[in-house]
Amino acid sequence: MRLYVNIDHVATVRQARRTDEPDPVRAAVLAELGGADGITVHLREDRRHIQDRDVRLLMGTVRTGVNLELAAASEILDLACELRPMQATLVPEKREEITTEGGLALSVPTQLDATKRALARLSDAGIRTSLFIDPDEASIRASVDMGADAVELHTGEYANTTGAERLAQIERLNRAASLARKLSLAVHAGHGLTYENVHPVAAIPEIEELNIGHSVVSRAVFTGMEAAVREMAEIIRRSRSHA
Repeated sequence: MRLYVNIDHVATVRQARRTDEPDPVRAAVLAELGGADGITVHLREDRRHIQDRDVRLLMGTVRTGVNLELAAASEILDLACELRPMQATLVPEKREEITTEGGLALSVPTQLDATKRALARLSDAGIRTSLFIDPDEASIRASVDMGADAVELHTGEYANTTGAERLAQIERLNRAASLARKLSLAVHAGHGLTYENVHPVAAIPEIEELNIGHSVVSRAVFTGMEAAVREMAEIIRRSRSHA
């Protein structure tokens, strides 16, 4: 089980004043020192947090690997193909949303076609590809048909429920992870995961990578980035060892 730490919201604080601190690149270094297996950033079309310069600096600084999240937008695809991060994860994007609201709508022909084209460009550039999808069979099979290397299962619905509904969402994630692995996809997961709710997701044996950002950055405000990452990594390690 790998822990990729998303540092977007370090940049969110910086952009609130349009200044040079806190520095997301420095946060990435501290996250690695705390045990992160990789760094995730989302370069959005509206550049609300991470900037192009951040991605360029991260590519030259990060020792583990960079997972670049991006929409199927030509200018960002151009940058991804130029910099060639270790992994690129295609995600849906809406200008008015506070954060990503769900997986790629692969049942919508226009989004399916745009995703196919973006996936082909990234693959041709030698970049490992992942698709951020809802945990359902149709999306998983569409990801296989398009030739993605991995899928990242959207855990937002799990994170936003309680009680019996949360148990149902965990079962849904279990079924999706099992099917994806059977179809030879690498299985990742993320969105809305916290120190309090990550354990059941981390215990799913087919999931090999978790992407966690907001909760880690929030904890780091009080404990520091190294300590926050180390604590999350230990929770994930215990979850997997007790699965």
